[in-house]
Amino acid sequence: MLPSHHCLIISIRMHKQAFITHMEVSASGSNDLQSLWKNILNQKSGICLCEGFLPERKAAIGKLNDPFEQLLLSCVKKIVDKSKKEPKEIALFIGSSVGGMQNTEKKLKSGCSYNDINPDFHTIGTIKNLILPHYQFKKTYAFSTACTSGANALGFAYECITKGIYSDILVIGADAISLTTVNGFDALGVLSASTCKPFCAKSTGMNVGEGIGALLISNAKTQDCVEFLGVGYSSDAYHMTHPKPDGGGAKIAMQNALNVAKVPQLDYINAHGTGTKANDNAEAAAVSSLFGSSPHMSSTKNITGHTLGAAGAIEAAIACKAILENTVPPNGIIEEPLEHNCKIAQSSPIKKEIKYAMSNSFAFGGNNVSLVFGKSV
Repeated sequence: MLPSHHCLIISIRMHKQAFITHMEVSASGSNDLQSLWKNILNQKSGICLCEGFLPERKAAIGKLNDPFEQLLLSCVKKIVDKSKKEPKEIALFIGSSVGGMQNTEKKLKSGCSYNDINPDFHTIGTIKNLILPHYQFKKTYAFSTACTSGANALGFAYECITKGIYSDILVIGADAISLTTVNGFDALGVLSASTCKPFCAKSTGMNVGEGIGALLISNAKTQDCVEFLGVGYSSDAYHMTHPKPDGGGAKIAMQNALNVAKVPQLDYINAHGTGTKANDNAEAAAVSSLFGSSPHMSSTKNITGHTLGAAGAIEAAIACKAILENTVPPNGIIEEPLEHNCKIAQSSPIKKEIKYAMSNSFAFGGNNVSLVFGKSV
């Protein structure tokens, strides 16, 4: 049995606070978080029709304005510069589902042999390998759990900060457009030929997007920071590509996050909201069951597309921005809403005090993650 003073030290270390102190984002039509936020409020989508992804037809894709590596390094530089911290004092957590598959595809399409493929720029470690020649971080971890990769990286960062393992962690969710992913979703029959319409009964599917979300989590608050209050996980174990129809797994993840965060209510939920009937019905059912018609909820994937492993990080930044700006970002017009008791914010932003917000990320295999953020007081 440990002496009492050791127990006290362990107790203190287990209850440190975590704060989102700096954020940066690059997504379709937006090279920074402020321009993305403006596009969301004005419902200016970055989704466009692109050739070369699908045979014999264009694909509605959310593409970055500039080269992926350039924007990745720009996001890292902005965070490091704003923080005024040495990278060697910061741990780096990466979330990605694509890694460097797009690099391999380009080489193979140009006629290269598989012998010419550098595995360091194919695997999930690609994101780390693009960054480390420029910045030497304290420790690096990579997460690949499909579309919850960025959210799981954030969740692990929360646990490491609150347990006193690290004092500062830079979390990056990043995925570039890959032919493999676009054609994979097309094979499942869930790609929309136009901009997606989350939570609309007439939705025709989702849009694949590319993007980068970078968030610095620290154990000390700064001006204009947001507190990271909790994370909840669950696993449906229902189907490889479909969520449990009643949203049972999503509900458990959200409830677990609320239990950790210990908040009285939520004011906003940034939904996973892909625009597919399976996801939207399951998530709406889960939210209705747990919260009824409150709080406000919206998906912002009609602006960014579904950025896969980057979605959890990008949408966590959007949820934090909603808290800082006291604004519920709109979901987009719903011509015929799903038959669930959810309070969907539609075509216009809503000004209201947002003390607590949640960001949901759900992935293939029933992997579910919910994150809770709150005003720093």
